[in-house]
Amino acid sequence: MDRNVGGADRHLRILSAIALLGSALRTRGIKRVGALLAGAVLLLTAALQHCPLNALLGIDTCRSGERSERGE
Repeated sequence: MDRNVGGADRHLRILSAIALLGSALRTRGIKRVGALLAGAVLLLTAALQHCPLNALLGIDTCRSGERSERGE
């Protein structure tokens, strides 16, 4: 699995995930489920540094230096 999420993109995903997960605590019903799912997906893609949608669209925000630090 190639990394395609890095730098500012990764930080933005983490911040967005925190905001969505926090808002899920204040909402109910389908909005809560949507916020939980979206937050979890953003947090997972940031942690794994891989986004299937980015791969599909050919987007790569991971610098080459970030790849070599991981031993790739």
